[in-house]
Amino acid sequence: MSPTPTTDLAAVAEAIRTRERFLLVTHENPDGDALGSILGAKLALDRLGKDSVMYLPGQTSPPAEYAFLPLEDLRRELPDDAAERVLLALDCANAKRMGAAAELLERVPLSIDVDHHHDNSRFGTISHVVADASSTGEIIRDLIALLDVPLTPAIAEALYVALVTDTGRFQYTNTTPKALRLAAELVEAGVDVQRVFQGIYESVEFAKLKLLARALERARVYDGGRLVVSYLLRSDFHELGVGEEYAEGIIDYLRSVEGAELAATIREPPEPPDAPRRISLRSSSDEIDVSAIARQRGGGGHRQAAGFSSPDSVEGIVSFIRSAFAAAHAPQSA
Repeated sequence: MSPTPTTDLAAVAEAIRTRERFLLVTHENPDGDALGSILGAKLALDRLGKDSVMYLPGQTSPPAEYAFLPLEDLRRELPDDAAERVLLALDCANAKRMGAAAELLERVPLSIDVDHHHDNSRFGTISHVVADASSTGEIIRDLIALLDVPLTPAIAEALYVALVTDTGRFQYTNTTPKALRLAAELVEAGVDVQRVFQGIYESVEFAKLKLLARALERARVYDGGRLVVSYLLRSDFHELGVGEEYAEGIIDYLRSVEGAELAATIREPPEPPDAPRRISLRSSSDEIDVSAIARQRGGGGHRQAAGFSSPDSVEGIVSFIRSAFAAAHAPQSA
């Protein structure tokens, strides 16, 4: 079936009502929005009596700070009957971020793409993309309301994790009035705000602090302090005995540097040994579209948070970022 871009949430709800078996997929190297959205959707489908399986692609484990979430059923291998299920992709800007699940798009009976990345490639048979939503979790809340699924404390907690992390604890520019109203609704539904805060932000393992120290030691400023870049080597992960997920959130320390307009981290995944380097980009204002920079190298994301992969050396990647940053500030020709 040909992809049919749509902003009609009712089409997604109807597809869910009329199907029984689902494969829920989110992107590799998951963040709080990815994990909260897939868990919230899974719990909602359970309430509807649907048969659903959660799948996380790639080799990276979920960051340790989300260990308090009930993610025991999150599979790392596709189920044998994956091609017979409706594929529901959540928080995936493009198909390749789904890893092995991307190969199912031409085989599954139906694929649904629900996301809030403005550069989403609309790869689903049905694609529902709300670019001004604070998070994919916000869209899932609207979806389960349309499906008449009650907002249980467990569902509310999952969606609150999606919301609080993607808005940077309600500090980023995507913190809309709707997002704040949703936060209040979720708390009213039973979210323990302190439990979530402590789980995500006050349960940092010592090894992560050591990894952060290495990134901060290597951080360099360019262009008068407007650009901050650091990197992590494969040997750092091996020596500290940690996975790539421990690098989650390090870039936020770089973005907080006074005067920084763009922050970037370059990291070498610990496994496999020949994996390309992964680059995360964050801008401090909406004036610099880092997703446009990432797309130049086959990546993507949000205007203020994006990423890409590259086989280039650290020096070569830094050179590219500096050039792209300069181009973003260049006067536009008439």
